[in-house]
Order: sequence, then structure tokens, then C-alpha cells
Amino acid sequence: MGLNETASANRIHIGFFGRRNAGKSSVVNAVTNQELSIVSEVMGTTTDPVTKSMELLPLGPVLIIDTPGYDDEGGLGELRVKKTKQILNKTDIAVLIVDATIGITDIERELICLFEKKDIPYIIVYNKCDLIRVSDMRHLSEDSSAILISAKNKHNIKQLKEKLAFLKPDDGDRKLVADLVKKDDIVILVTPIDSAAPKGRLIMPQQMVLKELLDVGAMAVVIKEDAVQRTLCSLSESPKLIITDSQAFDVVAASTPENITLTSFSILMARYKGFLDTAVKGVRALDGLKERDKILICEGCTHHRQCDDIGTVKLPGWIEGFTKKSFDYSFTSGGDFPENPEDYKLIIHCGGCMLPEKELLYRMKCANDMNVPFTNYGTIIAYMNGILDRALKVFRI
Repeated sequence: MGLNETASANRIHIGFFGRRNAGKSSVVNAVTNQELSIVSEVMGTTTDPVTKSMELLPLGPVLIIDTPGYDDEGGLGELRVKKTKQILNKTDIAVLIVDATIGITDIERELICLFEKKDIPYIIVYNKCDLIRVSDMRHLSEDSSAILISAKNKHNIKQLKEKLAFLKPDDGDRKLVADLVKKDDIVILVTPIDSAAPKGRLIMPQQMVLKELLDVGAMAVVIKEDAVQRTLCSLSESPKLIITDSQAFDVVAASTPENITLTSFSILMARYKGFLDTAVKGVRALDGLKERDKILICEGCTHHRQCDDIGTVKLPGWIEGFTKKSFDYSFTSGGDFPENPEDYKLIIHCGGCMLPEKELLYRMKCANDMNVPFTNYGTIIAYMNGILDRALKVFRI
């Protein structure tokens, strides 16, 4: 991914929901002006969520999600409905497609309840208005939050996109690192290159940090973990900050004088995604774990596991070395996450760079609701190395 591209996790996620044959896929195609989804008169044509990253004016970078019909039936239908519910956890704006020839039914009412329960801004769209009488259109349009459209003849599609723009979530102009440094500050980025590193590119948090440093006019020095001391000796002045991959925390901390501020990409990402305070509180649970307690380790992406994978290999080894106890581990990746994680004594999540903030905060809330401590890779690694307070100092300067 180039530095000027917007990752899917940082795009506005717009989900299109509704019953089968309401015309969801037709509306998606009309809004995107592309044949993104297969359209058919056969009920249940969309069997899996279909996604498309694009620029949608006036919203900007978005991820469009076309979901299976919420009234799907049978064993496979139940699985499709379950997938649709999972999509809600990452949806920033919901579009409820209603067949204007049928109107609102219990299916739509259930979806509206889910939108409101999950605090998702939504818009009701009556499709197929070309098939109903003008008098009925007036009646439907009394709903001030609704819009009447026809995906078939593109009626009111532009107006629909404008309405979506009003529902755009406010990100508060959040920064990953740009608010911690200023122009001409020197920042060292420690980026280990091991077997798990992606070929030909930096991982997303490293890209994001580098882009923000360039934007603010800071001077970034990118090195591997074995070059920290040599780099410090070669600089005419001390760096304002060193940011390391969490896996190299111990090596980098040992090479970095105490007067130089040190943190990790994962800790910065936890703050950026809005769960750093929870992660810091959650890590304290490590000291109270009992033999054979259950720990859930969650990876937001679905990369191929290596023999030295951090989530499934390194973290369990470090945890058991630190606690001198053995535990029962479960692992999830990508969109998988247990709806009721009450059986776990600790949940350890990655930085979440590949997940929308909404989905990551949903996972945190699931844990909090069940009183399960929730932390992340960088925080727990810093804690086990005895440098968590040092890694958090950057936010207090």
C-alpha cells in the first residue's frame, strides 16, 4: 500500500442492509456507479458480504458493504444472517433498503433496533418507488429520515449520497503521532525485518507514523533494532522520540538512554483506536492469573502464520516465562471474535491497524461487559519488560 492510499480500516464503512429482493445490490450498484454486486430476481443472490473500497463524493474514502438478505432461511441462511450481524460491528453508517411496494415489516424493525442498540447512524431508503403510486410516495416521504429512490432509473441516487454525507462520523482529527512532535524533531523508527514482515513494504502502523511525521515536518530515521546505538552516536542531537516494534522492546530499551522517550507502534495505535486506557488497566490482570486460566489472543489481520508468529508463538512463550505458569490459549484472526467471551480471564488484542475503530471498540465493550480484562500486544510486552511506565511517558510530556 502506498503512503497516499487510505487503508480499509481507516475508511468510512457504509453497510447496506435489508430483506432479500429489496434491491440492496441494485442500490449499491447505483450508488457506486459500478456493477459491484450481482443483481437477479432470484431471492438470496447475495450470499456473502461484498465489499468495495472507493472514493464516494462528498464522503471521501469509504468501504461499501453489500450484505445478504436479513430474512434468509434454512441452515445456510442462518449463517448468512449471522455474518450480516457481524458486519454491524464495523459499520459506521447503515443504509436500510426497504422494498417500497411492501413497506416496513418486522425484518426492517429488527434491523432498526440493532442499529440503535449499536448506536449506528442510519438512513431508511425506500427502493422501487417507480413501482408505487404517487399517493403512496407522499405517505412514505412523511418519514423525515427516509428517502424515496429507484435504483432502476437512478432516481434520487445523488440525493441519497448527499444524505449519507450528513451522517459522516466525526473522527475528531485524531493523530497517531503528529500531536506528540513538532517540525524538525528527530524521531527514530525501529522496524525489525523478520520472517513475518510483509515483503516489499512496511506494516501499516509504520506507514501511518512515517506519513504523519513527514506531514508535520519532523525528521524520521528508519532503522533495524541492532542499529540503535550506532544511530544515536551518529546524530548531532538526541531524538525527540524512539518508536519501536513491540517485539524489539527489550533490545531497544536496553540500547536507549533513560532520558530519551521510548514507545511502540502498538501503543500509539491503541491510543489512536481509543482503547489505550483500557489496555493499561487490563494488563494488570496478568499478575493474578492462575494455572490453566484461559487467555484469548486476537489478531486483526489474516496473514500466514510463521513458525515464530508473535500471537501464537512468541506471546504465549513470553507470558509463561514472565508468570512461571501454563495457560490455555485460544486464537482468533480477521473478523472472528466470540460474542460472549466470559470464559476468558484475559484478552490480548493486536494493535488493530487492520480493523475499523468501531469493531475494535465493540470487542473491547464485549470484554468490559463480561468483566474480562482487555489489553493489547504492545502494552503487555512493555509491562513484561518492566518498561510500561516509560512507554507511556510520551503522552504526559
